[in-house]
Amino acid sequence: MPQLALHDSLTRRTAPFVPLDPANVRVYYCGPTVYDLAHIGNLRAMLSADILVRLLRALYPTVTFVRNITDVDDKINARAAERGIPIAELTKGTIADFHADLKALSVLPPDKEPRATDHVGEMIVLIARLVQSGHAYAADGHVLFQVAHFADYGALSGRDPDELRAGARVEVAGYKRDPGDFVLWKPSTPELPGWESPWGRGRPGWHIECSAMAHRYLGESFDIHGGGDDLLFPHHENERAQSLCGWPGSGFARIWLHNAMLLVDGEKMSKSLGNFYTVREILEEHPAEALRLLLLGTHYRSVLNFTREGLAEARRTLDRFYRAIERSAPAPGAPLPPAFLDALCQDLNTPGAIAVLHRLAEAALAGDRAAGAGLRAAGGLLGLLQADPSDWFQAGLDAVAVEQAIAARLAARKARDFARADAIRAELLADGVVLEDGPSGTSWRRA
Repeated sequence: MPQLALHDSLTRRTAPFVPLDPANVRVYYCGPTVYDLAHIGNLRAMLSADILVRLLRALYPTVTFVRNITDVDDKINARAAERGIPIAELTKGTIADFHADLKALSVLPPDKEPRATDHVGEMIVLIARLVQSGHAYAADGHVLFQVAHFADYGALSGRDPDELRAGARVEVAGYKRDPGDFVLWKPSTPELPGWESPWGRGRPGWHIECSAMAHRYLGESFDIHGGGDDLLFPHHENERAQSLCGWPGSGFARIWLHNAMLLVDGEKMSKSLGNFYTVREILEEHPAEALRLLLLGTHYRSVLNFTREGLAEARRTLDRFYRAIERSAPAPGAPLPPAFLDALCQDLNTPGAIAVLHRLAEAALAGDRAAGAGLRAAGGLLGLLQADPSDWFQAGLDAVAVEQAIAARLAARKARDFARADAIRAELLADGVVLEDGPSGTSWRRA
């Protein structure tokens, strides 16, 4: 097996990955805050995690993958109030939508998917440890982490704590000892979610949630923590600080992986610009595999530019791959091609892996069954090319209507009404259906 190398955001270098326990690789990724449908920017982090875990499972006997759900948050409270529905109803529906979207995109579920509201007890215990050790303090119903008490603060994000203090807003909450101190616990008014604690009825801050849940399911030290680079600061910086102080001597996450942002037509995605797309909106118009391939076509640490033209090109590429599989009729169960695995092991180099797929497809189109089998196997690790080719080429079309038109064309040909038969063929082609006549009859596919 090739040696996996990963780029660590903390050390800012790419190095061979050596797990703490080769018998069980442990991974944590930040999941969604469930107040709205997932958008294509959210999807990039979920897909990066999916490829990482799929690859790790090809290399190691056991992988424990944890991805949390944040179901207590001020955005959730505000959205529930805006819609006039209970918070529990909002989060339940949003979680179901999130799961449905990821399933449509062949993103595998995590081994554990803890919800913040089920782990408030663990959060209170961790906060109490930080208060007892002097790393946190209670003030005005809040509990805050003292950034100045953690010498390594800023190392992950590359930000200087003194510069952060100097750049802090003029209006800083009066209960803070330092402008950079962040909230671990905050009070709740009667209409907001709340739990009893040593500091009064309240709710956890965002950052403490992931520390508590990662510890609960992966221990004090684990292998990989990931998410979008928008989480580097303050979320992951704060998470790292409170975890290392809460469990002195631990390593918390040994490697930090961060995917870059996603642009739409070269601009930051924004509702005000009219270029904001939910995953569901895209899937209503395009095959899930095309969206998945488009996102994998750019290395996870490079900015990805999403365009409709790119989606169309991804679909054409998949047409070629499926045609290669159809033509070569590969046997199932082939091993992963070494060149493909080598590419992925170079810091999840999905563009390089896809280049290998193109070479395999070229050989498979010439009838090479081994290449076709390799193409199918490699596609499987990427979450692609697992459909039957005939289903792929007929997807999105009304099969019953097409078969009826083919029957009408056959009847016209038998009646020697060739003008009518040609007209039916032309009508189908205009609707995106290609007919292929052969010894066994007429087959069809999407144009």
